[in-house]
Amino acid sequence: MLKRKASHLRMTLVLTAILTLVLSACGDNTATPVPATPAAATTAAKSSVAATTTAGNLDQLIAAAKQEGSLTTIALPHDWCGYGDLITNFKQKYGLQVTELNPDGSSGDEIEAIKANTQNKGPQAPDVIDVGLAFGPQAKAANLIQPYKVSTWATIPDSAKDAEGYWYGDYYGVMAMSVNTDVVKNAPAEWADLLKPEYKGKVALSGDPRTAAQAIAGVYAVALAQGGSLDNAQAGIDFFASLNKAGNFVPVIAKGATLASGETPIVLGWDYNALAAKDSLKGNPPISVVVPTKGVLAGVYVQAISAYAPHPNAAKLWMEYLYSDAGQLGWLKGYCHPIRYNDLASRNAIPADVAAKLPPAANYATAQFPTLDQYSKATALITKSWDSTVGANVK
Repeated sequence: MLKRKASHLRMTLVLTAILTLVLSACGDNTATPVPATPAAATTAAKSSVAATTTAGNLDQLIAAAKQEGSLTTIALPHDWCGYGDLITNFKQKYGLQVTELNPDGSSGDEIEAIKANTQNKGPQAPDVIDVGLAFGPQAKAANLIQPYKVSTWATIPDSAKDAEGYWYGDYYGVMAMSVNTDVVKNAPAEWADLLKPEYKGKVALSGDPRTAAQAIAGVYAVALAQGGSLDNAQAGIDFFASLNKAGNFVPVIAKGATLASGETPIVLGWDYNALAAKDSLKGNPPISVVVPTKGVLAGVYVQAISAYAPHPNAAKLWMEYLYSDAGQLGWLKGYCHPIRYNDLASRNAIPADVAAKLPPAANYATAQFPTLDQYSKATALITKSWDSTVGANVK
């Protein structure tokens, strides 16, 4: 167990080093306060406590959050990165209510929910978002999010956070395949295998590639294995066009239920979702999780607070919880590599039993981390070209 833990630590140190080199959004580790909200923010957000929390004013933040009484999240399935337990523990720790909007929503849905509720202080207005990397800078540019630096800010890698605190990385994983082996007797080993006739009507994405970061990443990963590169995802679009023409692609947003029923017996998604689904199904049906050796795409998600958050202090307290050791370990238990992993490991704060459940380092040896610019370009290409090139209406 200790050997495996050490192996995983070495792997994660390598991945984080790569992440530090390739992500273009650089920050600093200073704790200087920044304006509490962008110009477009509402009066509710302006009444929140300081934009940087320290040990001295955390009690003040807790009191202000309790006065607000609740938090509104969006697009957080309970089986995604351990969010079910994280939400439950947050409610128990602080005595706040949590309204959960559209658990199966995409990153695009989260952004649209902020836009649609700029004047709405009711239950349909999200306080916080958890979105794909490219969506953080987009939301900042559109004045849809507000800055806030958590008290553990210095331990978040500079390369994975906005310098002003508008968004910051939370966790990362790699693209994998979940395979229902009751339906698919011979699981595919590589992305190219998905074109084989034996997989006719069996391959699906975990989302709509026109709006969902996870589905976009699936197309991007395939591109890397089909002669494309981090700078050119066209090969992924072309592959899915061939997959759709062959009848292998199922235009259904795949979920745990569709995987289990056999409607979508091969699902492309993040490794942490695949492993969580395998756990939840408990062998009924049996699930194989495959990380291809070619086209291993790593992806970072980011957190942010809505500029129009009805409960800005509860939103900040939620961030404090997620970026505390307890929150980071909650993500790790959900098979997601938390952004503060190195800090946790350096202090021996990772339980051995948690580390032992993670996939072996070899699965991640060739992982490629796109820069923010590369990911943004791939997202633009895939979302704009999907209908004209692939022609499958995923829903």
